Amino acid sequence: MISPELLRRYPFFSHLSSAHLKAIAMLADEAAYETGHTLFEIGQPAETLCFLMEGGVDLHYLVTDVNDPRLHRDFFVGQVNPGEPVGISALIQPYCFTATAITNAPSRVLEIEAVGLRQLCDADAEVAAVLMRHIAQVAMSRLHETRIQLVAARA
Repeated sequence: MISPELLRRYPFFSHLSSAHLKAIAMLADEAAYETGHTLFEIGQPAETLCFLMEGGVDLHYLVTDVNDPRLHRDFFVGQVNPGEPVGISALIQPYCFTATAITNAPSRVLEIEAVGLRQLCDADAEVAAVLMRHIAQVAMSRLHETRIQLVAARA
């Protein structure tokens, strides 16, 4: 458990009441990781929604040949900066990570247990609405960044 005051630092949790912040804080812990630590891999069940407190995280997308799994290529698709969420798949069905997240510097991360957070959203429409609005904004921003990289690669 963390202090609900820690959540107040993140715009992602704006518009939530003190009671909501306390409920989320009870699902959260802090963790520290060294450079090169894999927070999660593509295809894994999304068990935590994270917020980068310090450091940096790179997002990668691994493409594997359907006919020959030995043939694969890793693409850098984005970077997560302090204050931003990582692992938004924790709130989006089918709740599996769609990228691999690797720290690019020593990092501190706020980790929120996904099942409990989803149960809180199911029980309280206000929490669900606030969180999903922010999740959608992050998803659209990352999609836009990926499209820019795709255009640049094809130019």
